[in-house]
Amino acid sequence: MGLLDLEKHFGFYGAYHSNPINVAIHIIFVWPILFTALILLYFTPPLFSPTQLGFIIHPVLVFNLGFFFTVFYALFYAALDTKAGSLAALLTFLCWVGASFVANNLGFALAWKVVLAAQLICWTGQFIGHGVFEKRAPALLDNLVQAFLMAPFFVLLEVLQSSVGYEPYPGFQTRVKARIEADIKQWQDKKQKKLS
Repeated sequence: MGLLDLEKHFGFYGAYHSNPINVAIHIIFVWPILFTALILLYFTPPLFSPTQLGFIIHPVLVFNLGFFFTVFYALFYAALDTKAGSLAALLTFLCWVGASFVANNLGFALAWKVVLAAQLICWTGQFIGHGVFEKRAPALLDNLVQAFLMAPFFVLLEVLQSSVGYEPYPGFQTRVKARIEADIKQWQDKKQKKLS
């Protein structure tokens, strides 16, 4: 359960993203953060060569840290939820492929500047979303690993829920909403005690 408890993860992340404008900001900026991080990771050394495994792959696609993180994220998302997780896994692999081609075409000298600019814009947008609209510090300040790991999947689930009413299983949204409300109430009570 624990690590693969989608309700727990979604409830934790959702408690920090209950304002619709903040959610929209995250929907816009989270996947570009992942994509541009993969651009930068393209320039890490290969972990192994595809010829060592006996198959041929496009020379631009390198089995490096970017590939490792892509596989890790994809497997984690698919384990959390078969349908939406598989879609998230596919999108993550498409990001890796796209980022590899962009990085290869830009070269490191230009790529790191593009990544830096994109990351600054995306992170600034998210911090504005939290400070101005959510009025709560980002989840990454309380659980860095979970925030980075869950963010892409969280925004995908948000889009799927709002656009097609997707639920991983019946009652998911109701239970998660209860968790989010309880977490927000606990946070507000703590905040109120500090002010008293």
